[in-house]
Formats: sequence, structure tokens, C-alpha cells
Amino acid sequence: MGVRARAVAYAPDEAVAKAACRSAFERVAQLEDAMSDYRPDSELMRLCARAGQGPVRVSEDLFRVLSAAREVSQRSGGAFDVTVGPLVQLWRGARKTHALPPERELADARSRIGWQHVKLDAAARTVELTTPGMRLDLGGIAKGDAGDEAIKRLRARGVRSALFEAGGDIVVSDAPPGTNGWQIELPARDGRPARTIALANAAVSTSGDTAQYVEIAGRRYSHVVDPQTGLGLGEHSVATVIAPRGITADALSTAATVLGPERGMKLIRQYRGANGWIGRSPPRAGAEEN
Repeated sequence: MGVRARAVAYAPDEAVAKAACRSAFERVAQLEDAMSDYRPDSELMRLCARAGQGPVRVSEDLFRVLSAAREVSQRSGGAFDVTVGPLVQLWRGARKTHALPPERELADARSRIGWQHVKLDAAARTVELTTPGMRLDLGGIAKGDAGDEAIKRLRARGVRSALFEAGGDIVVSDAPPGTNGWQIELPARDGRPARTIALANAAVSTSGDTAQYVEIAGRRYSHVVDPQTGLGLGEHSVATVIAPRGITADALSTAATVLGPERGMKLIRQYRGANGWIGRSPPRAGAEEN
């Protein structure tokens, strides 16, 4: 999924910890094989190759994530949209060349996106991408799901207190022994300094352009693509979401960076047990791309 991942576990002994972490990373590798858009042979990319060719039966893992993605797409009015793959491909190129994609290429990519064009059949466990050339990108939701599944594996192996992190997405189980929670540092926002919270049996995700952005013609653009414009967000935007599950926190933080503070918080409040912080400032130039 293009990020580094780590697990921290409190266990009765080293052997239990190693076996549990090995099982957790094996599970994450399964999800990587299913949902990565960096691997041409992943289940996700095989599904995309069948776009416009009718329903395709998929694994329980891929169907679960696509079902969750559709719900967030509906509730966010399309601010979260896993069909943005064609735009993401263009934007990855733009970040390398430091030049905006040509308008004709943006228009072509926009003609192949739209969450409404993903048809899910729960009874048959099939997915149909109705428009030829569609390409899905699960970068805004799959890492959170991987955290959920990793914690499940760790629990199943006898590790009750653990943390799993994958590129800005953290899922934790019980608090470390003798504490009230895992100490998680939240990023600074709106001129306020970073702060630390205690978290247990929950997830936290941060999305935004703090570390990943590019400057083009004196303007800073985020790596987060706005499905409406086809470009990286042109405003410095950071969203942190705490939720009961990683899959929820991951998707909501992505959507909130697109929606902005007011609409983003309205979306977050629709989910039981979720809360968040969203900061945004006007467009400004940045430094070299990170």
C-alpha cells in the first residue's frame, strides 16, 4: 500500500509476541495482495481490468472494503471516492514533473470516475465497474482496514494490548499495562501545538499535506486529490479522526480534508463514536516536494 507498517505488542513472553506479530503481518500481506494499486497482479487491479465487462466475484476482504467505501461516498456526497484512480495516476505524474496535467487528460480521467458506477451485489458477492477504463484506488481506506485486521490477529494469538500503525493510520487494542491508554501525539492545528491523548480500543487517522505535497508554479498542492477538480487540494488541509475502527477513521479523515472544517465535521458526527479536528488555511507556496 506504499507505506511502512509496524506493530507494538505487550505479551506474556517474547515467543508469543513474535508469533502474534508474524501472524498479523501475514494478514496484512493478504490484504496487500487483494487491495494494492501498486501491484498489477493484485485482486483490485484484476477487477479494474474487467471494468465494463459485467459483474466479477471478489473476495470477502475486497467486498468488505468496497462496501464501506460506498457508504462513506454516499454520506460525503462524493468527497470520498475510490474510483479516483485515473486522476491519482495523473497526479502522481504531476508530482514527479512539477507540471499540472493537461486539461484534456484531466477531462478524460474525470469521465471514468464516479462512485455510483460501482455496483455491489452482497448476495452474490460481486462487484461491477460499469464504465470501461475505471481504476480504483483504496489508499484512503485500506490502511485502516489493515490495522483492524492486524489487531484481530494479535488478539487471536493472545495479545490483548497492541498497536498497529501504517502511514498515519493507527489502531490500538487494550491499554498497555499500568496505563490508561496508548499515548498518541496528534499534529498541531490552527496555530495550536501538537498534543498527546490516551487511546484504547480505538483508531486514529490523520490525512493532509503536512508531509506529502508538491509546489507547481508557485502554488502548493496536496497529494489528496479532489474528485471534483481532479487536482490535489490547493489549500493546506489536515484532518485527524478518532473512531472505533480503523477503516472508519481512515476514510473519514480522507473525506474531511476534501470537505473542509464545517462540512467535514458534519460528516464525522454522522458516525457513532467518531470525533475529529480539521484545519485549513488559504493556498500558499511550499518548499520542495516531500
